[in-house]
Amino acid sequence: MPGPPVAVATDKIVVDGLTVEFGDDSGGAFRAIDNVGLTVAEGEFVSIVGRSGCGKTTLFNVIAGLARPTDGHVRVNGELVDGVAGHAGYMLQRDHLFPWRRMLDNVVVGRDVLGFDRAESRKRARELFPRFGLQGFEKAYPKALSGGMRQRAALLRTLLLERDLLLLDEPFGALDAITRGEIHAFLLSIWDEFQNTVVFITHDVDEAVYLSDRVVVMAGPPGRIVTSVDVPISRPRDHTEVVTSTEFAHVKHRVLELIEGGWRG
Repeated sequence: MPGPPVAVATDKIVVDGLTVEFGDDSGGAFRAIDNVGLTVAEGEFVSIVGRSGCGKTTLFNVIAGLARPTDGHVRVNGELVDGVAGHAGYMLQRDHLFPWRRMLDNVVVGRDVLGFDRAESRKRARELFPRFGLQGFEKAYPKALSGGMRQRAALLRTLLLERDLLLLDEPFGALDAITRGEIHAFLLSIWDEFQNTVVFITHDVDEAVYLSDRVVVMAGPPGRIVTSVDVPISRPRDHTEVVTSTEFAHVKHRVLELIEGGWRG
C-alpha cells in the first residue's frame, strides 16, 4: 500500500483525510471529526472557528501529536506526526503557571522537562523578559501579575521551546476586552518578529479576522471543515482602523454566515 501523500516544501501542515473516533458509554464509537483535510503554509497565521463541539480541539490535539487519528494522517514539515508530540508549541486558554514557582522558573519549565541546559535556558529567558513586558518580575510569583502579564508569560514559555509551529487554543478567552486588544497587538508583533506558523482556535470571530491571514470554519459533530475565508487586509494592522473597515465587516459577515449555515447542516 502506498503511504500518504508527502507535503510540498512550502506546506507547514498537511492534514489528509483525518477521522477521529472515541468510545462512548454504550460501547459504541463517537466520531469527533470526519475526513478533515487542511493545509497551512509556512509562516501563515490561520484561525479555526466554529461552534462548541465541532472538533476544533480534537483537530489541534492530533496536529500536536497528543492524540492519534482513527484514519488519515497529519504531516508537519513533511514528516508524519500521528501520535508523535514535541514538534509544536501548544498554548491553552489557562496560563497553567505554577503558583509555587517564580516567574523565571515558570517560563523555562518546558525547556527543563525537555532537557535543555538550565543555565542557558534562564539566560535566554532573562534576555526576553523585557520584550514581553515582564522585566523586574523574574523573581515574582504568578499571583503578583495581571491577567495580561500572565498570558504574555505563557506565550514566552511556549516560544522558549524553540518550535516554529505554534498551536494556540483559546489563549485569550478569559481576558477582558481591553487587555485582549493589547495582547492581540503584542501577539502580532511577536509573530512578525519570530516568523512562526500559527494555528489559532477561537470562538470570537472578530479576534479570528483581526489576527489571521485565513479563517477556517468548522461545523459538526462530527467535525468537518466547511471552507476557509481569506482575510485581504494588509499588515501591519492597526486595531481601530481594521475593525472599523469595510473589508473587516465583509469578512466577518461571511464567516458568521458560514458558521450559521454549517450548524444548520
